[in-house]
Amino acid sequence: MPRVLITAGALSAALSVALGAFAAHALKSHMPLEILVVFQTGVQYQFYHSLGLILVGIVAQHYQRSILLSAAGLLMAVGILLFSGSLYALSTTGIRSLGIITPIGGVAFIAAWLLLAFGVWRSHGVKP
Repeated sequence: MPRVLITAGALSAALSVALGAFAAHALKSHMPLEILVVFQTGVQYQFYHSLGLILVGIVAQHYQRSILLSAAGLLMAVGILLFSGSLYALSTTGIRSLGIITPIGGVAFIAAWLLLAFGVWRSHGVKP
């Protein structure tokens, strides 16, 4: 599982850099500033939580197998899809109702960080 989380985090980070560049160069002239800010918020949160996925993968390598750490990684990935994905879709399509999905992704992010903390706290030690 750690290898999957680290790989997914690295790929997601690369995608967030590409999307940020796309927004800065291609979308800048095609959308109002306030909508571009929404897109950039998706990019920022995707990048932060891509690093979070990598962190969870590294932590999972050092601690005994933990369902809590696996759940943290899964929720972080789900959060990226729901939070950032909904902001990308909302800003590029103009469909405002997509904004209802964004808070669900935010809750997934919060839960992921809490599970990471709890999983490390409850771990029975570091692997040799």
